[in-house]
Amino acid sequence: MQQQRDSIIYCNSLTRYSRFLTRQVMAGHLGIGGKNPIRVQSMTTTDTMDTIATVEQSIRMIKAGCELVRITAPSINEAKNLGVIKDELHKRGYDVPICADIHFTPNAAEAAARIVEKVRVNPGNYADRKKFETIEYTDASYDQELERIRNRFIPLIKICKEYGTAMRIGTNHGSLSDRIMSRYGDSPLGMVESALEFLRICESENYFNIVLSMKSSNTQVMVQAYRLLVMKMKEEGMNYPLHLGVTEAGEGEDGRIKSATGIGTLLEDGLGDTIRVSLTEDPEFEIPVAKELVKRYEHRGEKQQEIPSLKAMHPAGSNSPVSYSRRLSNELVNFGGHQVPRVICDLSSRNEITPASLFPFGYNYSVALDKWNISDQACDYIFAGDIKVDFNIPGTLGLIYNFKTWLTLTNKTRCYPLFSFGEFQSAETKSDALNFVDVTINDLISSNRISNSHPVVFIFETNNEHGMAEQRRMFFELLDKNDLSPVVVKRKYSKPADDTLVLHAATDLGGLLIDGFGDGVWIDSDNNPKMLNSLSFGILQAARTRISKTEYISCPSCGRTLFDLQETTAKIRSRTDHLKGIKIGIMGCIVNGPGEMADADYGYVGSGPGKITLYKGKEVVKKSVPTEHAVDELIELIRENGDWVESVSLSDHSG
Repeated sequence: MQQQRDSIIYCNSLTRYSRFLTRQVMAGHLGIGGKNPIRVQSMTTTDTMDTIATVEQSIRMIKAGCELVRITAPSINEAKNLGVIKDELHKRGYDVPICADIHFTPNAAEAAARIVEKVRVNPGNYADRKKFETIEYTDASYDQELERIRNRFIPLIKICKEYGTAMRIGTNHGSLSDRIMSRYGDSPLGMVESALEFLRICESENYFNIVLSMKSSNTQVMVQAYRLLVMKMKEEGMNYPLHLGVTEAGEGEDGRIKSATGIGTLLEDGLGDTIRVSLTEDPEFEIPVAKELVKRYEHRGEKQQEIPSLKAMHPAGSNSPVSYSRRLSNELVNFGGHQVPRVICDLSSRNEITPASLFPFGYNYSVALDKWNISDQACDYIFAGDIKVDFNIPGTLGLIYNFKTWLTLTNKTRCYPLFSFGEFQSAETKSDALNFVDVTINDLISSNRISNSHPVVFIFETNNEHGMAEQRRMFFELLDKNDLSPVVVKRKYSKPADDTLVLHAATDLGGLLIDGFGDGVWIDSDNNPKMLNSLSFGILQAARTRISKTEYISCPSCGRTLFDLQETTAKIRSRTDHLKGIKIGIMGCIVNGPGEMADADYGYVGSGPGKITLYKGKEVVKKSVPTEHAVDELIELIRENGDWVESVSLSDHSG
């Protein structure tokens, strides 16, 4: 999408936190959007026909803080049973609104809309189709298809109007219809237009009680689609509430990192009125994660320090917010240019640094062999501060010292100085290879050009409550000055709980990486060093800027799921998590399975009770594989395609 970059406006401000004001939508008694708090919701994983199991799981979700319960209705029978579930919840004293999740079945949506407070429809498969066919449309034939969809969709709109039922028009990247794909491609624009087509039909019927979502398992695509949606809405005078989520985020730390990277990036800019964190875990465990993400913004506008304003909403020369491109920078040693973003870890608070000190950071020294074993997630630099390292470090590692200590080193091989801004300005001796310079936003704005003739990597620091925006503003300052120095984004945290740190760091660093900003990351905290190293690599992977491990695109399970997702994901992961850079999709059913398979190297999709379909990319390779043999068959498929390597704990490299 080509536009003048200074005219691209997708939020109220890039330098001050401000919620994008949307219209209020009522789902029963629950207000979404407007001046309401950001709402937290989740989805049951039980069989919708199992009333008691669904009710009891819903109650666990509600007790955890869920404000809206979504339940799948794959057919009219499940849709009708929503009334039984709702009555049972009311008998037990719970009146949280229910949202029916609909795919493929308009008659189920029409039945559910008479019963529950909200229905979710997916424009990719509601009266539309996905068979991965490329269809050549004329304008006339395209309009004819839209008219057919309109006629099938309007009955639901009329029921929603009559019963006061809210609707979510929820686009999924993995289930864009062939019609949309043929015209717009597999793109954020296609996602947005898919929703807007349905939205315009609603507006033509004077129905406005609508929430919109743009979900993807790819965080870059997800963020770009929401931003583009807001831009399109503003062009057309719309302001519908936004439901945020990264679909198929996965489990454990990886699922939390990926969710925070996508959702948090948008929350930072004041976008989002309700969120769902999609983890391959029981839904009640999603709620605390969602609440922690939202909590940061309850008083953000009151606490943030002022950030210098921009001359334009999106400065000339900066990266487009709706398509990924990495900021151009000089290549210095292994920073910047075409190098992957680097990871810096901190050992400066230790009394001494020994070979064993490096183990949490991916380096294991074998005394017997006198060799270093280097893992795929070995950090690139260690900040030693003022502690001198007196052993031979691995060949892939660099050391960073405080400037005055670096001056005293007799051997400066792969050792580099860290300057304060003032030190660098006045220092007579500097490294000919690489100088790290710690800078704040005021340092950047007050100086013409810091790097001059010496090779500099900036360390961006901030103490601002709205730190992601301040550091982004620092990148804009470099763009204005045409300074191509590489940048390490550093964030300091005062030892929060591990789960909190994961979410905050993934938001703060991931948001910048998604925008193409950052040639390295540095998380400064007293938390477990192994966890900090893993978190750094996890954020880079979630933002799709450096792949260091197997990626699992795993759906969160629901009543449509045809096997135990948590157990199966754990089983597949235990046998494949050494396959660096391979993406494996694990889907409970066909709703988004084939679509998300297009972004995965291999796919494992439920296709019937006890049956699995295996994919290579988006192509079906094996159908009706019995569940008990399916994991073995998946591994054999990976072998056949030359992507299998034998598992080893660490790759052997000599230091």
